[in-house]
Amino acid sequence: MRSTFEIGGRPIGRMGFGAMQLPGPGVFGPPRDRGEAIAILRRAVALGVDHIDTAQYYGPDVANELIREALRPYPDGLRIATKVGGARGTDGSWFAALRPEELRAGVEDNLRSLGLDRLFLVNLRLVHRHRPDVPLEEMVGELAGLRTRGLVELIGLSNVGLDELRAAEEVTPIACVQNNFGLLNRESRPVLDACREAGLAFVPFFPLGSAFPRDPEGGSELGGPARLGREGAVARVAEKHGATVPQVALAWLLQVAPNVLVIPGTSSMPHLEENVAAADLRLDEGDIAALDALA
Repeated sequence: MRSTFEIGGRPIGRMGFGAMQLPGPGVFGPPRDRGEAIAILRRAVALGVDHIDTAQYYGPDVANELIREALRPYPDGLRIATKVGGARGTDGSWFAALRPEELRAGVEDNLRSLGLDRLFLVNLRLVHRHRPDVPLEEMVGELAGLRTRGLVELIGLSNVGLDELRAAEEVTPIACVQNNFGLLNRESRPVLDACREAGLAFVPFFPLGSAFPRDPEGGSELGGPARLGREGAVARVAEKHGATVPQVALAWLLQVAPNVLVIPGTSSMPHLEENVAAADLRLDEGDIAALDALA
């Protein structure tokens, strides 16, 4: 039986699915193959995935509308996590949308495009490169108000440090944090540890690195599965278990801490099957030691 972690008192499977790769190139416009994208979403749920991560600004609207077409009426127990705080230009550019009225519009746009009356989890995504002069407490307070109105069940944070997590918790309960974290990027380890101590979920985005040459929302170079494959320790562990490099990276994340939920995304059916199977890969102490040493 695959492991779960409770968010808001509900058990969530720790192997989820990220919808970011379903829209067209650059997370913009329609998918290359709409039928395949819908089939992938349905197959993910059939494989036991009960946690899908998305955002209205993936497309925009494209990822959410694919989820709605593929899965609505939504199965009992399926949890859809989304995010607000970003927006897209007509040229596909990314920018912040963090003012209270923009966050409110973001929640309403997610409800519309997903065909929901209430969102299970909304992550406040802080786009550091373009952040407006809005106090964090005001942003979080807006989402807390939307929760009071019944539009949001749980509130999370994305792309934050310890100080921001603690400041947000002064305003309202926080259910999870979603930060960039993986085998080759462990800058958020203090946040992960703080979440574990507080009983909060920690969701690494770009759990395999990213196929983007740079973070599309601004930031440093990311690399991706190919970069992981150039690390000898990862390749050796993969060969030992008859697994792939991405499976090793995902299995390591699941064994780092019990509060970690992974959301690998793909627009490929074989990659989906491969990613979900990583939940069954058990690394031994020697494997973990070799991979930990990469830090």
